[in-house]
Amino acid sequence: MFDGGCGAREEPERHESPFAPTDARRLRTHEALLWITERRARGEHRVRWEERGVPVVPFDAVRCVADLAAGSVVAREEFDQVEAGLLSMAKGRGISWQELSHGPVPGSAQAARQRHERLDRRTASRP
Repeated sequence: MFDGGCGAREEPERHESPFAPTDARRLRTHEALLWITERRARGEHRVRWEERGVPVVPFDAVRCVADLAAGSVVAREEFDQVEAGLLSMAKGRGISWQELSHGPVPGSAQAARQRHERLDRRTASRP
C-alpha cells in the first residue's frame, strides 16, 4: 500500500483463520454442548445452566441425543399404527386401493396395498 509519499510500504492484510484445526473442533464441540443444554437440558442440568451457565458434560449430552433418537423410533411406531389404522378404516368403509393411491399413499393401487401390508406386519410384531 502507498503510505503517502514516505516510500515505505505496508504489508497487505492476511485473512487467515485465527484457529488451528483442533481449536476449531473444540469450539464446535463447545457450541454443540451449549445448543444441547439450551434446548434439551432437564432437571439438575437445567438448574445448573440457568443459575450458573454451566453446560451439560459431553457424556450427558450424548445420552440426551441418544434419548432423542430413541424417541424418534417411538414416534415412528406410533405414526405407523395410526397410518395402518386409517388405511384399515378406509378399506372397511369401502374405499378402493385405487382411490387410496391418490390420497395418503401416492402411487398405484398395488403400491397402496403393499404399503398397508407392510404397515400391518410392522405394527402386528410390536407388543
